[in-house]
Amino acid sequence: MVMIKKTDKEWREELTEEQYRVMRQKGTEIPFSGELTFNKKSGDYTCAACGEILFNSDSKYQSTIPTLAGWPSFAKPIEGSVEYREDDSFGMVRTEVLCANCGSHLGHVFDDSSSPTGSHYCLNSVCLGFNPKDSNSKDS
Repeated sequence: MVMIKKTDKEWREELTEEQYRVMRQKGTEIPFSGELTFNKKSGDYTCAACGEILFNSDSKYQSTIPTLAGWPSFAKPIEGSVEYREDDSFGMVRTEVLCANCGSHLGHVFDDSSSPTGSHYCLNSVCLGFNPKDSNSKDS
């Protein structure tokens, strides 16, 4: 259930051009271009549009599927943080992942045997914010 509702004009004013293209027009960022793709720090990943916590770093992993390795990969979202919609664009059927709080497009979920849960949440880095755990945490 989408909680935040804004006009297209409001989204255009609040998001960068690239965030708007991906999050509101269901685009995809260029693989390996996102600053959070290889982030290994501990913390929470949030929706870049509304700040809702979507995933935590314990769920992030590096996929072994080459065609999916260019975007941040997660095994499991925070319960209730995302919604799903069938996406039949580009001549294939996929499962789109959206922020449950604001309805922004985040990416897609796929089956992936390299994932701890068997599910691969392949998200666009530009759709995410990151809140690191305290500075005393031991991260690589």
